[in-house]
Amino acid sequence: MPKLILVRHGQSQWNLENRFTGWWDVDLTEKGVGEAKAAGRLLKEKGVVPDLCFTSVQTRAIKTLNLALEEMGRLWMPIVKNWHLNERHYGGLTGLNKQETREKHGDEQVQIWRRSFDTPPPPMEPGAEYDPGADPRYEGIDVPYTESLKLTIERVLPYWDRNILPPLASGLNVIISAHGNSLRALVKHLSNISDEDITGLEIPTGQPIIYDFDDNMVPGERYYLKDS
Repeated sequence: MPKLILVRHGQSQWNLENRFTGWWDVDLTEKGVGEAKAAGRLLKEKGVVPDLCFTSVQTRAIKTLNLALEEMGRLWMPIVKNWHLNERHYGGLTGLNKQETREKHGDEQVQIWRRSFDTPPPPMEPGAEYDPGADPRYEGIDVPYTESLKLTIERVLPYWDRNILPPLASGLNVIISAHGNSLRALVKHLSNISDEDITGLEIPTGQPIIYDFDDNMVPGERYYLKDS
């Protein structure tokens, strides 16, 4: 039975500062580095090792994967990096402190922007301070200026079907190191979670989530590796 391993990146600097991050590239904190290493040690201890790795093109997810692989002694693993696994784009909220945004716009409005299924935040202005459009990693890509969870799902799931599911179906164990919302998109699909319920699902940093697939590639119940 192939296994799918999902890992949300360790704590980032803007997680620590309580800022909307989205597509902006921030690094891991010292705590985040520790979380990534602990994930790798747990995977090694439990004997759950990947054959193929996927991650986004954002530093915090890439570093989390590399640190975990190093703890497993598997830095030689093949890694595929793709922007379709990036975090949700938070539009004009990018870089703002979440509490200050609540004070300015009200709890209800911020909650809608953060947690509604299909209402995106206000779009980012082209050329704004945190606009990633000129970043060379996105050359030739039509970078979004805001995304809802629904829009995030619409870019993650085709990539899953096309690029990640086939190697899983061939029997390989796959690890995906990504972000709260790109992983939420996958968990919604794999666990058949409703549009209403998925918005309340929290995915903690650095805690491996496992799906075991049967011979027909039907996923079992997801579980945290630490609880197995």
